[in-house]
Amino acid sequence: MAAIWKGSVSFGLVNIPVELRTAVRADHISFRLLHKEDMSPVKYERVSQSEGETIPWSDIVKGYEYEKGKFVIVTDEDFKAAAIEGSKTIDILDFVKEEEIDLRYFETPYYLVPGKGAEKSYALLREAIRSTKSVGIGKIIMRQHQHLAGIKVVGNALVLEVMRFANELVNSDEYSFPARTAVRPQELKMAEQLVENLAQPFDPSRYTDDYRANLMKLIKAKMKGKTIKLEAPEEDTEDSGVLDLMSRLRASLDQGSGKKTARPKRTAAKLSPKSKRKSA
Repeated sequence: MAAIWKGSVSFGLVNIPVELRTAVRADHISFRLLHKEDMSPVKYERVSQSEGETIPWSDIVKGYEYEKGKFVIVTDEDFKAAAIEGSKTIDILDFVKEEEIDLRYFETPYYLVPGKGAEKSYALLREAIRSTKSVGIGKIIMRQHQHLAGIKVVGNALVLEVMRFANELVNSDEYSFPARTAVRPQELKMAEQLVENLAQPFDPSRYTDDYRANLMKLIKAKMKGKTIKLEAPEEDTEDSGVLDLMSRLRASLDQGSGKKTARPKRTAAKLSPKSKRKSA
C-alpha cells in the first residue's frame, strides 16, 4: 500500500525517517441510490432551503452557526490564516506510561515504516518504548489538519495512533452511573467466578461480522435471480420484573462449566431447508 505520509520521528536529537502506512482497512458493503423505475443512479443536489433551487458551487460559502439561524461566514483566507505551518516531523513531546492513558483518546492506528537507512534508529526507539512500557506523545499534520498522536509498539512495529484532544471527550459526569455500594459481596464473588470460568486468550478471528455475511448471502442470491429466506435469530427474552441476579448467577455456575453458559457464538444465519428447496 502507498505511504499516506512521509517524514520523520524526532526524539531528543535523534531523527528517524519514516513512512505512515495504513494499519486497518474498511470492509463495508457499498450501495448506490437508484431511481426505482429505471435503476438510474440518483445524484445529490445542493438545494437552497429558502428557494428550493439547485445552487452552483460558486455561490456556496461556509458558515459557523453561533446561534440558531445566525451564521458567521468563514472564507478561504480565514482558513489559511488559521492554518499552522506544515511539518514533516513528528516531534515526540513526552513519553507517558501506557496505563495512564484513557483508551477513549485513541482513534485510528497507522504503521510507522522505517525509511531507507533508518533501521537501526527505528529499532532503538522501538525497544526503548517497549522496555519502558511507554507511549510517545506528539503531534502530526496530516491532510492539512493537526492531530495528537501516540507512538506505541505492536510486535516489531512502531504504530502511530491518531488521538483525540481532551476537548473531544465527553466527561462521564454528564451521565449517571451506579455506585459500587449497589453490588452485594456475595453477588460479586459469584460474578467473578463466572468471569474466571469464561476467561480465555483473546482470539480476534473468533468474532465476525454476521450482519455483513448475511447481507452478502442475500446479494449473491439476487445476482443469480434467486430469493432466499434467512432463519430469524432467536430473540432475547427480557424479565418483566426485577432481575434476580443471585438466582441467575447460581444457575449459570450450577451448569458446571461457565463456558457452557456463555451466549453461543453468533454466526451468519443459515438458509432454512424450506428456503433451500425453493431457491434450488
